[in-house]
Amino acid sequence: MGLIIDGKAVSASVKERIKEETARLKEQGIEVGLAVVIVGEDPASKVYVRNKKKACEEVGFTSYEYALPESTTEEELLELVNRLNADDKVNGILVQLPLPKHLDDKVIINNILPEKDVDAFHPVNVGKIMIGDYSFLPCTPAGVMELIAATGVEIQGKECVVIGRSNIVGKPMAMLLLHKSGTVTICHSKTKDLKEVASRADILVAAVGKPKIITADYIKEGAVVIDVGMDRDENGKLCGDVDFENCKDKAGYITPVPGGVGPMTIAMLMQNTLTAAKVKNGIRSEEPTAPRKERAMSDWNKLFLHT
Repeated sequence: MGLIIDGKAVSASVKERIKEETARLKEQGIEVGLAVVIVGEDPASKVYVRNKKKACEEVGFTSYEYALPESTTEEELLELVNRLNADDKVNGILVQLPLPKHLDDKVIINNILPEKDVDAFHPVNVGKIMIGDYSFLPCTPAGVMELIAATGVEIQGKECVVIGRSNIVGKPMAMLLLHKSGTVTICHSKTKDLKEVASRADILVAAVGKPKIITADYIKEGAVVIDVGMDRDENGKLCGDVDFENCKDKAGYITPVPGGVGPMTIAMLMQNTLTAAKVKNGIRSEEPTAPRKERAMSDWNKLFLHT
């Protein structure tokens, strides 16, 4: 049976590291601040915003929350974004998506200063990721890289398959694996022989948004399987793109849903915000997703669920 990667444990490890760095910055008189803007009453968005505020408290950031009514105009939202751009106390700005339909998310994102764009959605940051000269990474792909690093599996030279080509996950995920010298294939709805392509992967990242579409015959024996999906099965139960029960005995490492990639997204948002504060203050930042080779074996074992 494969080892189940415990995303909660990995994210806790990341946040502990961030907390320690934040404390050192405070000793130098540097406070880290994250502004989160939510428009409307979307229940899922409210949960995400609450979780982000809680994470800020855990790592020692100052959290600025702006809850705007559904009727907010684009002009009003842009005015707030511009105020936050000019606010020295705010290192990172996150506008919670999706926005109400009358607001253009591209216009809003493009008006966030790239150096405060901790979601890494601004075209400037997307371009920097493409060429490998970035400060921020999109939070979910960055979290996936941390989970892979936790396994100790080297990406260099490995066959890596990403199923899904979204701008938020699939495309940047492929770039990050490529930057680590993986041999990367991106699959999508028009890919022929998806099962055959996926089954070649030493590292398989599923981000397609279809419940349990990935079964054991898509998986190479001993592969690292990362499930980015957040779906509901026929019984309404939370599940991923990977049929976990069907695949867990064939994979070498596998993430569960929930408890895998999900906790990492907010942890990496905290990492991006810390990086923004360090860049602003001229402090050199380590690469956030570098494998922690110095971690003691007992600590590594805490990152996996043994069943």
